[in-house]
Amino acid sequence: MENSLIECIPNFSDAVRPEIIQQIVETIQNVGNINVLDLHSDLDHNRSVVTFIGCPEDVEEAAFQAIKKASELIDLNIHRGGHPRIGATDVVPFVPIQNASMEDCIQIARRLAQRVGEGLGIPAYLYEEAAQTPERQNLETIRRGQYEGLKDAIRTDPSRKPDFGPSELGPAGATVIGARQPLIAFNVYLTTGDIKIAQNIARAVRHSSGGFRFVKAMGILVEGHAQVSMNLTSYKQTPIARVVEAIRREAGRYGVGIHHSELVGMLPQEALLNAAQWYLQLDGFEPDQVLENKLYRCASNQRQPGKPNDFIEELASATPTPGGGAAAAYSGAEAAALVSMVCRLTVGKKKYADVETRMVSILEESEKIRNRFSEAVDKDVDAFNHYIKTVQMPKNTPEEINLRDQALEAAALQAARVPFDVASDALALIKLAQTAAEIGNINAISDAGSAAALCKATFVSAALNVRINLIDKSTNPEAAAYLKNLSAMEKEISLEENKMLSILKQRSRLELNSL
Repeated sequence: MENSLIECIPNFSDAVRPEIIQQIVETIQNVGNINVLDLHSDLDHNRSVVTFIGCPEDVEEAAFQAIKKASELIDLNIHRGGHPRIGATDVVPFVPIQNASMEDCIQIARRLAQRVGEGLGIPAYLYEEAAQTPERQNLETIRRGQYEGLKDAIRTDPSRKPDFGPSELGPAGATVIGARQPLIAFNVYLTTGDIKIAQNIARAVRHSSGGFRFVKAMGILVEGHAQVSMNLTSYKQTPIARVVEAIRREAGRYGVGIHHSELVGMLPQEALLNAAQWYLQLDGFEPDQVLENKLYRCASNQRQPGKPNDFIEELASATPTPGGGAAAAYSGAEAAALVSMVCRLTVGKKKYADVETRMVSILEESEKIRNRFSEAVDKDVDAFNHYIKTVQMPKNTPEEINLRDQALEAAALQAARVPFDVASDALALIKLAQTAAEIGNINAISDAGSAAALCKATFVSAALNVRINLIDKSTNPEAAAYLKNLSAMEKEISLEENKMLSILKQRSRLELNSL
């Protein structure tokens, strides 16, 4: 999609030789329109983390070139450091940032892993969202035994066989490649040099030993200070402030405190705002109260009062696209945005602390659906334009007629597939809107209701487009399946609509009998 941005955060097993890391960074910068946002080198870990961003194609190529360059410059046989590692380029995660989905990042990770394994001869493993088996979702599982332990295991243990590339380690080791949500690498230094205290605290806060969900932690010694080194894999569901305060309390048990903390790489602004809101007890705080946020909105001029956006202008033009299918997806995106708004108006409020985890989960799902709706706007236009081109195929001979008929049927199915997916997402979203209305901020209950109304409108519009594209094609098995499933979903969404009206009546004083 146009203006798509993907973030990549490769970790390289070197920091004591800055000239080596500089060569790798320059290799990244030499690819297309790439922006290197951050470089963090830790001498004790002997590890460097580079953060860069760009369009999907350039990010994928830059990652490959960086892995290639690192394999030429870093020898794991002589590498020593405090951080677990199995490769010169140890781990390469991709994160969707703008107009990009997790599926986009998964496909990038899998293509890159195959290219690294087959083109560079470096064993490549897929992890997190890109993992091909559940056992390999966890990075620590893949990295078990580190480079030294993997040397033998990769040859003898079938469960350690890489997803791509040879079952043998060279000096560059192996590389783990994946797709994930934004992760915060965060270290807390203690006022002690006793590493056992850091290890005990790490054990108390990490999920694998009974601590916080979405926290990975270990205790190490850095520059004379015991350090709790962490990865926070979902800052929305386990906020930074909550983890820091737990560490502070645990440290107090041993008569020590927090000396300072350290951010490795970058973090989303929302994570800092959440921490500030928690510590300052700004219960009514809104992101637009940050001056820079407000200025950015004004500068970007995303919505001018009284002036419809480009999509609305195109919809009103005398062209067949965008049409009803795209409009349905656009309405769905608005519905998802409303559900997200209700969630954000609930999360962080003391009154709704007991439902915060559920609302964060709903927010993540509504944002995924919103992204799919936004993508469907363009997909619907592309599918219809393809159908029009197919109609114009030559039909002068029996062979051409037969070829055209086959192409028309395939094009019609594709044109139906997009609005069918939109209808499916509308059904899923109305259920999220229900929960948002049931447990979310009471002051935004009408917004949740509006989202549900838009879901129903989205569904009806999308269903019309499915049926119009499948006229006279009910004998096709795929078309028949679409129509059958659509009929079942129509009954279900009517039931969900009634459930929403019931919820609204129970939680508000609105008179809804006439709706």
